[in-house]
Amino acid sequence: MQFYPAPAKLNLFLHIIGRRDDGYHLLQTIFRFIDLNDRLGFNLRSDGIIQLQTPLAGVAAEQNLCIRAAKLLRAEGSVNQGVDIYLEKHIPMGGGLGGGSSDAATTLIMLNSLWGLNWHRDRLMELGLKLGADVPVFIYGDNAFAEGVGEKLSAVDLPNAWYLVLMPPVHVSTAQIFASNELTRNTIPITIPPFSIRDGHNDLEPVVCRMYSDVAKCIDWLKKLDNTTLVAMTGSGASVFAEFETEAQAKEAYLRLPDGVNAVVAKGLTKHPLKDFYR
Repeated sequence: MQFYPAPAKLNLFLHIIGRRDDGYHLLQTIFRFIDLNDRLGFNLRSDGIIQLQTPLAGVAAEQNLCIRAAKLLRAEGSVNQGVDIYLEKHIPMGGGLGGGSSDAATTLIMLNSLWGLNWHRDRLMELGLKLGADVPVFIYGDNAFAEGVGEKLSAVDLPNAWYLVLMPPVHVSTAQIFASNELTRNTIPITIPPFSIRDGHNDLEPVVCRMYSDVAKCIDWLKKLDNTTLVAMTGSGASVFAEFETEAQAKEAYLRLPDGVNAVVAKGLTKHPLKDFYR
């Protein structure tokens, strides 16, 4: 059985610029794909049943985004077939790296082909938005500047870079962070180009650092490293990262990690690995 990649993402910055009447926050961010991947395999079934053959601890099968994505596509496409889904999980859950959203996107991309629908990318992105605000960018396929709730996307060219991604041993409640009275919601909107990523920040980071000392400690440690071009938290955390120009610099920093801190070195990608798989 062939397996297909579902890459992680980093938010190189994340600005909250307002709030809609329905409570959703308006944001501006840069999404960058990195070569830390979950992997998914698909075996088609003729009986219409959709099953996850590799359940995740603590996640009910019906709540898994792969299952929800497959069922949504089957319903919208009037598909009679089913599928067994096999998920190899490498992206930490709840870390701000977009693993669940990426898994859903790869499921939509591959079943769109395997079920013979062959829908255009734009139609899949509309479907993905029903599953979550981060799903469309993984279908879009390019590193992107995102606006709205994250669904208005413009491709951006990013320089080659390597990342040291730290994963503090805490689970951050995204809902709690967005509901915080301390959260800045009026960052001045920017235009890109010519905006510099280096001038950005993550509006959620100060709130998370005040509530989760492990995240604050990791950020402080990264800021003391040499040769970094960017240090930030991704999404609503808890993962944080430092950007380097070379692999050697990132690996040298990795060797200096404090005891008990989980981390990976990952290359920044120029596009989603399945970008050329569909229209």
